Amino acid sequence: MGQLLSGLWGVWQAGRAAAYGIIAGVAVSQPASRRATPTTSEKVANAPLSVVAFNSSIATPTPTSSSSSSSTATTPSTTTTTTTMPSQPQPSQGTTTPSAAPSTSAPSTSTSTSASKPAKQQSSKQAPKPKDNASSAPAGSSDSAALTPAELKKKAKAEKAARRARERADREQPGAAGGAPGTPSAKKGAAGPGAGGKDSAATTGAQQQQQKGQKQAPRRGSAQLSGQPSAAEVKKKQEEKNVSVFGHLYGQQRRTTVAGAGKEVHPAVLALGLQMRDYVVCGSSARCVATLLAFKRVIEAYTTPLGTSLARHLTTHLSHQITYLSTCRPLSISQGNAIRALKLAIASIDPSVPEADAKATLSDFIDSFIREKITVADQVIAGSAAQKIQDGDVVVTFAGSSIVKQTLLTAHKQGKKFRVSIIDSRPLFEGKNLARTLATAGLDVQYSLMNGISHAIKDATKVFLGAHAMTSNGRLYSRVGTALVAMSAKERAGGVEVPVIVCCETVKFTDRVALDSIVVNEIADADELVIAEPVQQLTGLPDPAAPAVELKKGKAAPPPVEPSTASQNMSSPLKDWKDSANLQLLNIMYDVTPAEYVDMVVTEMGSLPPSAVPIVHRMSTNL
Repeated sequence: MGQLLSGLWGVWQAGRAAAYGIIAGVAVSQPASRRATPTTSEKVANAPLSVVAFNSSIATPTPTSSSSSSSTATTPSTTTTTTTMPSQPQPSQGTTTPSAAPSTSAPSTSTSTSASKPAKQQSSKQAPKPKDNASSAPAGSSDSAALTPAELKKKAKAEKAARRARERADREQPGAAGGAPGTPSAKKGAAGPGAGGKDSAATTGAQQQQQKGQKQAPRRGSAQLSGQPSAAEVKKKQEEKNVSVFGHLYGQQRRTTVAGAGKEVHPAVLALGLQMRDYVVCGSSARCVATLLAFKRVIEAYTTPLGTSLARHLTTHLSHQITYLSTCRPLSISQGNAIRALKLAIASIDPSVPEADAKATLSDFIDSFIREKITVADQVIAGSAAQKIQDGDVVVTFAGSSIVKQTLLTAHKQGKKFRVSIIDSRPLFEGKNLARTLATAGLDVQYSLMNGISHAIKDATKVFLGAHAMTSNGRLYSRVGTALVAMSAKERAGGVEVPVIVCCETVKFTDRVALDSIVVNEIADADELVIAEPVQQLTGLPDPAAPAVELKKGKAAPPPVEPSTASQNMSSPLKDWKDSANLQLLNIMYDVTPAEYVDMVVTEMGSLPPSAVPIVHRMSTNL
């Protein structure tokens, strides 16, 4: 009995090894019990296969020996199913069904049929898919299947480029609608006949995208039909109107509203920025004083956050105010010097000082800075420059400098008899306010524009000019047109040079060097040159050219005469300058006067030559 059992065990082991050998496609050369190393069948059994199903009764092993062939013939029908996972390979487990009768084909056939049912079901489920794909595939699919992968890739790129070209052409057409029938975009999501399930869902999504395109396309078409250019066209057209020599100065456009300003910006600073942009606050000294007063209000309303000190956080808080002001209009030299001095004062505050005392100290610093650097300095400069004016002089000035106005009024109060000739230019016409003020004070004033400079400078004895800044190389940086007036005074036809005197506070001195007015300057809006202002009277005196109106008794005065229709309809010939292809307008704010055309610079520290500007600037900043 023991020999029978051992024989059956050996036969079963040999049958299993033979079956594994047949699956691996190799012949079994020796029994499994005598192998010392793993064979191909064992490697296959441990390999990460999904499902391996076979029937030993159907397989025909390779005859290697008589014992193996006889054992295979007498072995009952056996069905073995092995399931292994890729991550955890498991050895095969055999399920043996012994039977007393000899093996027949019926049980083996039934077993193999039951084992192959899932495979048939999967094949039956997967069979319709290639059929559907084949039915929905285009007619040229057989041609594309014969192409190489490189040719297919090239063909796909060509189709993609053609599709983009068609879409671009549809967008460029004025009346093109994205979902119009007959266009490629409308046919893109169409579904073929017989599609169902996922194909119908894809068709529905494509139709939704097509409907979205139909809703958005009219907006593009309507914008083009209404004549509104795109953003790229507007930018390109704007760049074409920029003067190439000053192209580096066309940076950020001036702010037009307070929209977009940070919440940290104080209301006083918001108002000041718009006033500087609209030239309500104009002039270097006026802008400096207004900026310091606005910062004083900012400091008074400031509260130090927890976990920080005033000396550190207040500087950051002021940076937001400075950034906003610079977007409205570039800061002047005097504003930069004042802000720098204020930051140094803030940094010098001891963190142990209470907040109220620190804020009071900063407010006193701002008041003293305005008083010493601007108010008292202007008084000293006006008194010193007024001594240069003698009786019978003809003083020529340009635009509307506040320090020059104070100088002329001081000389008039001293009882000196002289005449003032004011030269002005567009677009600000700052000389009008100066002429009105001097005429109201009782001075003899002559007003002319830049085109009459040769006549205005003919009888001049002295030229007084204001300054926006004085550079370290002794050059005068002031309102555009100043250099022309100074050079005209030095190159007068009579051959007699007219002294050119510049009135400037030391707060306007800078360590920068200016060789010309191209590298550093300020570009204003070119439309300011286009606006035509109506003619207005400078003084409050009655117009001698107006017709006299006699009033009869019992009758009311007639209504005021309306201006003529011609003056109302007067428009500038440059009104449509942006539509002219070859027309560019340049509205620069400042120019540079060479040091050789300046004879004297009058400051609160005394009168000095232009070459001494860097020395005085170093002394004033070290105080």
